[in-house]
Amino acid sequence: MAILTIEKISKNYGPVKALQEVSFEVPQGSVFGILGPNGSGKTTLLGIVMDVLKSTAGSFKLFDELPGAHHRRRIGTLLETPNFYHYLSAVQNLKITAAIKQTDEADILRVLELVDLLPRKDSPFSTYSLGMKQRLAIAAALLGDPEVLVLDEPTNGLDPVGIAEIRELIRKLAAEGKTIIMASHMLDEVEKVCTHVAILKFGKLITSGEVAEILIHDDVVEIAAANMESLFTAVQQMPGLKGLQEKNGVIQLYFVYDTARLDEINRFCFEKGHTLSLLQQKKKSLETKFLELTH
Repeated sequence: MAILTIEKISKNYGPVKALQEVSFEVPQGSVFGILGPNGSGKTTLLGIVMDVLKSTAGSFKLFDELPGAHHRRRIGTLLETPNFYHYLSAVQNLKITAAIKQTDEADILRVLELVDLLPRKDSPFSTYSLGMKQRLAIAAALLGDPEVLVLDEPTNGLDPVGIAEIRELIRKLAAEGKTIIMASHMLDEVEKVCTHVAILKFGKLITSGEVAEILIHDDVVEIAAANMESLFTAVQQMPGLKGLQEKNGVIQLYFVYDTARLDEINRFCFEKGHTLSLLQQKKKSLETKFLELTH
């Protein structure tokens, strides 16, 4: 099931086209990154999905259905900088949030344990580090045990320790079965925690799919020949090969970035008795690919 299906969403602010016919799907159970430079339309898109903004054109579905208030109650959101009372404790702040969300206060200790703040539950918010403040904001989003979390730039402004804390928390929540949709301008964060990604540039969707397919460090070379089974066995002995897999009728060979040599691969296969019907380099390094997509 698709948690979110975006269909040709556009958003205009007068002459400014913030989003231009953006379409993609978020699979259930994925950690889906919406990646792009500042000003690419990430926050606008999340605002439309959460009914904060109205689209100019296009539509979307939540849980494979036309969206309604009952669907959004299944989604926890963090769309802005955490805004809590500085002189109140975590528990006191979350009691206010629970009242606003009309959820049971009994859920507060559970979410504080999830984000590893239970030992500091009675400390004033003002004594928290930036990472702890962000984790408390995620705890607030988790009240009511939503199936989906929507996070806008969850590591923005954090130091390396805070970034690592949020990264680990996202992994933990994903392992418990939550679907997580997060917007980020940080390539490194998306690569480390996301299973899927959509890349935006100036409001346009550049590409979307599995992170392993789109953002990849290795050189990937695709080959094919008449006898695929024999070819697969033969190329396992190829010098410099990191790994291989058969996918969609071709064999994908993985090499350390910028080490794959098509002429050498062709020669090796020919010497093993295989004339290749396909020989092509599919991907470049993660950073090279991202720069090509967004510049």
